[in-house]
Amino acid sequence: MRAIELTLREISTKLIKAQATVSGFRILFLLTFLLGILPMTVLAQRPTNPPREKVLIAPDTLTPPQTRLSQLDSSLTRQDTLVSLDSAKIMPRSDIQTDILYFAEDSIVTDFIENKVYLYKNAWFEYGEMRLDADRIVIDWKNSELYASGVTDSLGNISGNPFFKDQGTTYEIRKEMRYNFKTQKAIIKDVVTEQQDGILRGETIKKTEDGSIYLDHGYYTTCKLTDPHWHISSTKIKSIQGKQVVSGPFNLYFNGIPTPLGLPFGIIPDTPEEKASGIVFPSYGKEQVRGLYLRDFGYYFALNDYIHLRFTGDIYSKGGWGAKSQAVYTKRYRFSGGFNLDFQKFVSPETELNPVNYNTFRVQWSHNPVSRGSSRFSASVNAGSTSYFNNVISQNNFANNITSDLNSNISYSKTFTGTPFSMSANFRHSQSVQTGEVRLDLPTVSMNMNRQNPFKNVEFEPLKTLNIAWNFNMQNTISNRIQQNFGVNNPEAPSGPQTIPFNLDNFSLLLRNANNGARNTIPLSSNFTLFKYFTGTASINYTELWYLQRLNFYYNPATQRVDQITQDGFNRVGFYNSSFSMNTNFYGFYNFKGKGKLQTIRHHAAPTLSFNFNPDFSDPAFGYYQEVQVDETGRTQYFSRHQGYIFGGAPLGESRAVSFGLRNVLEGKIRTENDSTEETSKKIPILESLNLNSAYNFAADSFNLSPFQISARTSFFERKLSVNVNTTIDPYSVLEFQNENQSSSTFRRVNQFAWKNGQGIGAIRNASLNLNASLNPRGGQDPGEVRDELTQDFLQRGGVLDEFAKQEINRIVSDPSQYIDWDIPWNLTIGYNLSYNKQINNTTNITQGVNLSGDVSISEKWKINFNTSYDFQSQEFAQTMIGIARDLHCWQMNVNWIPFGRFTSYNIDIRVKSSILQDLKVSRRRSFFDR
Repeated sequence: MRAIELTLREISTKLIKAQATVSGFRILFLLTFLLGILPMTVLAQRPTNPPREKVLIAPDTLTPPQTRLSQLDSSLTRQDTLVSLDSAKIMPRSDIQTDILYFAEDSIVTDFIENKVYLYKNAWFEYGEMRLDADRIVIDWKNSELYASGVTDSLGNISGNPFFKDQGTTYEIRKEMRYNFKTQKAIIKDVVTEQQDGILRGETIKKTEDGSIYLDHGYYTTCKLTDPHWHISSTKIKSIQGKQVVSGPFNLYFNGIPTPLGLPFGIIPDTPEEKASGIVFPSYGKEQVRGLYLRDFGYYFALNDYIHLRFTGDIYSKGGWGAKSQAVYTKRYRFSGGFNLDFQKFVSPETELNPVNYNTFRVQWSHNPVSRGSSRFSASVNAGSTSYFNNVISQNNFANNITSDLNSNISYSKTFTGTPFSMSANFRHSQSVQTGEVRLDLPTVSMNMNRQNPFKNVEFEPLKTLNIAWNFNMQNTISNRIQQNFGVNNPEAPSGPQTIPFNLDNFSLLLRNANNGARNTIPLSSNFTLFKYFTGTASINYTELWYLQRLNFYYNPATQRVDQITQDGFNRVGFYNSSFSMNTNFYGFYNFKGKGKLQTIRHHAAPTLSFNFNPDFSDPAFGYYQEVQVDETGRTQYFSRHQGYIFGGAPLGESRAVSFGLRNVLEGKIRTENDSTEETSKKIPILESLNLNSAYNFAADSFNLSPFQISARTSFFERKLSVNVNTTIDPYSVLEFQNENQSSSTFRRVNQFAWKNGQGIGAIRNASLNLNASLNPRGGQDPGEVRDELTQDFLQRGGVLDEFAKQEINRIVSDPSQYIDWDIPWNLTIGYNLSYNKQINNTTNITQGVNLSGDVSISEKWKINFNTSYDFQSQEFAQTMIGIARDLHCWQMNVNWIPFGRFTSYNIDIRVKSSILQDLKVSRRRSFFDR
């Protein structure tokens, strides 16, 4: 029994050991499955392209460092990998912020001892926003560093140089680089990188964490060719990302040749143009009178998104200086504008034989609101000293040099919602550069009531369309023109307008001579149909003028002239006129049945007939006119008591006149050739307008018929040539009368029609002919098309359309010599003007001239442009400009020459095309001072 128990116990013990053995095998099998088979299963489910990591034996042609391969044993490596491989040590979670991806076309070699990975042939590495491409990349996981370079073949040729991109900036590396993707710092050898519009290149570059770079022996250029046309060379350059590029002492190179041009330091903005603040570099040169100069040196302040300021100064070596302020402002959906101020002072040295001394200024202000609400304020100011354009010449703006008038207007208007009333106030300024006359309207106030139809519900048409309005205008004008206190026959009075200086010393006199008054106008009119085919219009207009003074005239027998005295007091001048007009339209057609191109001619005639009545307000009962003796013979003449006042006075003499007019339009329709079988046609102008107008005054005692006014307008060659003709025909005769001494004769216009004295239908007193043609292979462009084309091109090149840009585009459009279309081989604009005038004594005066402007392409990158005019009477050329333009790839060269005249000068300007280096230029100017 005991023996059986022992046997059972032994069997149980063996069974327990057997079960333990089986369990051990199960555990070993499970571990083997987890460590071996399961990873292979998981790897099998992952995409195979691109491969993440491969352990390969490097080919002989691509051998990693020998010290590493000699210590590796493949069997030991595999065993050690299973025992000691820790993925956390290869890719530490604490240092890496996002996924890391890398790829190599040839091979990926892993060194687990040094914790490095070698990538060969078309390899790349990505980490966040950073990407590195090269033929050889070494990843150092331990130090979080990258090393990249090209590969040298057996012939010594290098291929696959690194190409690095980080935070939107690209670096083309010619040698090698080291980059820490943890700190984002880099050391790069021989690199080229693009900063906004410019390109930086240096022998050694250090990149910091914030994206700034330091260059040793580098250069800066905007030319993107391998061998740039120009560059700035400096031993030290720093680029602060999003701010500026700063350099130490630098020189300017052309085609690799150094020039003496340079500065001790340089600052180039590297921010978006609308947010860039920085130094504005000057232009420099020499003038014979004012000496050496620096112009437009200052600073540009981009204060915020609404206001930009620019302050610059000029200095001359012989005693002159200038200060300029430019500002632009804008508020979206509300308004935009700009303000410019230019002050120039120059005093010649005492040793000068012909000194040039002046203080001059110019002010420009523009304010453009966006229409909204019931009120609107706008401004357009262009004022300055009369001497400004005679001393401060813009060699680049041909049209600006011949400006003869300055005009400004500041206006405010408001509509009273829910009422027919509106008001406006204007401050106007006008100034003649030639005569020096200045006029200020301070202010002009208007109140208006829109037309009202009080009987619009009445069936009777003349009452239904009856409308009434009211207009009130008050004006105060200050002028430096001297008002003469003499009437007629004054030999001492100057022949032309006389002015006094417009300055503070004469301000009290200017105020005393101010011209002011108010005008009320009430128009009453009605439109209706007459005889089914005619439209009739009847109107009555009442005008009332308010003044605070009037003139009294008297004959001075001592001086035998008429003098005047100003009488203060409120004066009211009321007068009216009435009219009735009738017009209709006639249409005629003539169709051609042949197979020629001309199909139809259409004639449109629009006759107009009107009757006007004005009472005689020279009657003494009104008190608006004064009959005064004018000479010792007792001859009298009527003088208006309000002559020369702001709104004038009442009309002189009665008028019962019939006016008639006829307007004609002649058009044609022609067949056009078309590739399709369908016949097409188009309209062509034969005579765009032919107008005839005159009047007959039944109340006049003589010369009842007014001169005939005839005008015609048409165009040819698809509107490339336009023709305008205007003429005035006097229907009365001119007879010759012998003087009392029979030694001479005079010609006098008599109250007899010309055809009764054998003088035809009359004499042509005035006539003018104007021809304008624009010729080029692609057809002409109007100013609006040129403006749109320039604007779109500017925006496509990344420009910001601020006020300065708009003004520059408008300046180019207004001056054709500044705009050249390189795609058109030639362009020619011709204008011919002929003017004819015949006096009563049969003396005639004929003036004619021709204007020419255009450009011609000499080659693909050379253009000659010109602008000139010729006077046939004086047989002289007027203001002339000849220019040469050359496209220098990254530079633009312009040569402008004014060979004669008051603005004789030449200007040579070579300017960088980059928008952030517009102030970097090479200029040599010779102006009208250099004589």
